[in-house]
Amino acid sequence: MQTSSTASQLNALVIIGTLFFVFGFITWLNGALIPFLQIVCELSDSQALFIAFSFYIAYVVMALPMSYVLNRTGYRNAMTLGLGLIALGCLLFIPAAEMQRFGIFVVAQFIVGAGLTILQTASNPYLVLAGPSESAAARISIMGILNKGAGWLAPMMFGILVMGEFSGITAQSVAQLSPAEQTIQIAKLADSLVLPYLGMAIALLILAVALRFSGLPELENDEAKASATDVQSAQSIWQFPNLILGVVTLFCYVGVEVIAGDTIGLLGSKLNVPGAMSLTSYTMAFMVVGYVLGLVLIPKVISQRKMLVCSALLGMVLALMIISSNPASNRVSEIVWVWAGLPALPDPVVYVALLGLANAIVWPAVWPLALADLGRFTARGSALLIMGIAGGAILPLLFGKLAEWTSITHAYMLTLPCYGFIALYALVGCRMRSWKTSSGKGATNKANTFSH
Repeated sequence: MQTSSTASQLNALVIIGTLFFVFGFITWLNGALIPFLQIVCELSDSQALFIAFSFYIAYVVMALPMSYVLNRTGYRNAMTLGLGLIALGCLLFIPAAEMQRFGIFVVAQFIVGAGLTILQTASNPYLVLAGPSESAAARISIMGILNKGAGWLAPMMFGILVMGEFSGITAQSVAQLSPAEQTIQIAKLADSLVLPYLGMAIALLILAVALRFSGLPELENDEAKASATDVQSAQSIWQFPNLILGVVTLFCYVGVEVIAGDTIGLLGSKLNVPGAMSLTSYTMAFMVVGYVLGLVLIPKVISQRKMLVCSALLGMVLALMIISSNPASNRVSEIVWVWAGLPALPDPVVYVALLGLANAIVWPAVWPLALADLGRFTARGSALLIMGIAGGAILPLLFGKLAEWTSITHAYMLTLPCYGFIALYALVGCRMRSWKTSSGKGATNKANTFSH
């Protein structure tokens, strides 16, 4: 950074932390929006999951253009622009709700995703480069706690501000009404979306203005000299296996993360669980637990790479339990949380929530490992990693199709190969510095510097 002042670094991290809270809140509203819009717009499972597709596909379409914007405007101005775009997308929810037009919701979601793209493209490398490399994963983990804490809060706020008196409504309960009653009920549901999204747009615009004049320091130019010989001689960003395989890993990870967070409401609705639209909070709560465990255990008790392997294996076990468990049983929730006064939930729903624990450490681990030794290619590498978020667009759609062809519980088999690839990256891919060898010179030592 251009200043080494501790106070300045702390101020920057507070600002970035606020942005990560915004990421989480906006992103994990999708878990409540999907079953909500399934009712309001009368959608099938795969159509409802198009809300997630339109949101996450923006990361693919806009990542490289936004990286050019970032290089032209600088980090602070780019983040301000991103907040403005998110506010615009939120404002579009108002006519979409008034007209109950799914197409407008899709466009609004794409604009929100585009705004988040530039925020993510700027903020993640900012965290990696804004301090010692040895603590990069720790900084991202702390931001992850804020992000997923907001993800835990968002569905509950949606339930309070949007659902209100409709909190017990599910697609099944609406389907049992007469056509006239359905029309009235759906219109009331749609209207309840207007004021919360207007308030959110105003809050985002205020935050954008505050950020513009915050004095957030800029990072050093990414064209600075690379420290590794491989980077100095590299002619293309495609020469870095740890980056390219990291992109695929994030594709798999974001796909299973979105499936765990955004389909739990659909699963709960299918099983006629009251308050199904707020079930994403359970997944996010376990993600927060996972982040905290990562901060406590890594590297004193377990290395980052081993933690990644354990996370992937846990994900595979939980996916198998979702597929094989009895929807009529509440035994797991009775063991895990009913004693604390929380409601009992069907076992498959609990296992989906526990996927949050398996997913938590992947994002903060992959970023520093994938950007290691990139030097002057760091900005473009960050854009490629952001494009990996496309997994959140594509894999949930495949999940929706599988759910229609088989059943919603059996559709979770889609996560098995994804967790397998994450394990492979932790074991081999993150250490690769050449496509010709499995481990370049000094790769092991460099990778280990990001294990905190």
